[in-house]
Amino acid sequence: MVYNELRKDYLLNRWVVIATERSRRPTDFAKQKTEQAESSSCPLCVGNEHMTPPAVMIYLKQNCEIEKSMDHDDARPKNWLVRVIPNLFPAFAPPKEQTNQAQIIKSESYGCAIGHHEVLVESPNHDEDPADAELPQLTLLINAYIDRLRELSAKPYVQYVSIFRNYGREAGASLSHAHSQMIATPIVPRIPAEEMAASKKFYEQHQKCVFCDIIEKETKSPRLVLENSHFVVFAPYASVHPLEFWILPKKHASNILGLGKAEIEAFAGTLKTSLKALKDLLNDPPYNYGFHLSINRDARDYYHWHLEVYPRLSIWAGFEKNTGMYINTVKPETSAAELRKTIHA
Repeated sequence: MVYNELRKDYLLNRWVVIATERSRRPTDFAKQKTEQAESSSCPLCVGNEHMTPPAVMIYLKQNCEIEKSMDHDDARPKNWLVRVIPNLFPAFAPPKEQTNQAQIIKSESYGCAIGHHEVLVESPNHDEDPADAELPQLTLLINAYIDRLRELSAKPYVQYVSIFRNYGREAGASLSHAHSQMIATPIVPRIPAEEMAASKKFYEQHQKCVFCDIIEKETKSPRLVLENSHFVVFAPYASVHPLEFWILPKKHASNILGLGKAEIEAFAGTLKTSLKALKDLLNDPPYNYGFHLSINRDARDYYHWHLEVYPRLSIWAGFEKNTGMYINTVKPETSAAELRKTIHA
């Protein structure tokens, strides 16, 4: 009898069954292509700026230069390249009045979801997702992530900023126009909090970053997808999702605020190459991606930011919901091999 393999996450107390007994080829998940009509009423398209709240940040193209601005009163510029707007139906909203820390703690105790929820419109082009975007445009998006993270993380009531992307209806995207989201919260959510605690414990025991150690090991493993001078991409050892992959910077940092120009450009190229491979391999599947980072200064030595990409290829059912243990029908080693082959095809 051939047994399935049970694997534990690098840091989290999370277990995954790698189901070799019912393993599937990555191409088994390829989607049937469907045509999506672009709606003239898309609120994120150029010309429909009046359909959204005023932008809190805009990158404008002015005389061949990029200028940072925002909407003023009823003026809604149309020559934007990236546009950041408050979410019309926010999960977290800023305090209505200037509030001191004692009041904020009191608000939290009454369950007020204080924070921010923003939508980053990634391009004036409706369908320009990162797999197809030109590198200069994708570089602008990463710069927008950095600018908004710097702004939001400086607020006294913000303890964490989640940067994420939902692509495709099955992944939770209610609008098809290329966009990302940022949610600033008054607490550190469970998964990043557990990662930070485990990273801190490893650092105290070994005097080094656990993610730097993971990079060293995974660059020599069959799970490596891509490596360049600044970043590595690999399928994590205990992948929850079929074709899941992570992007990690080689340079240790707890968040993206310190990225230099060359690193931003390298990240744009790495992200585009990886997502293009996923798109080509599986005929444009739905996915989510999310940054794992820390804005806590105390975490600078022991925490290491990274981006996790989760293709939405399977449905979590009763066992997963009931136990928090997951079944993955594609070995991470197989996922990495197929992504590598697609990149180099």
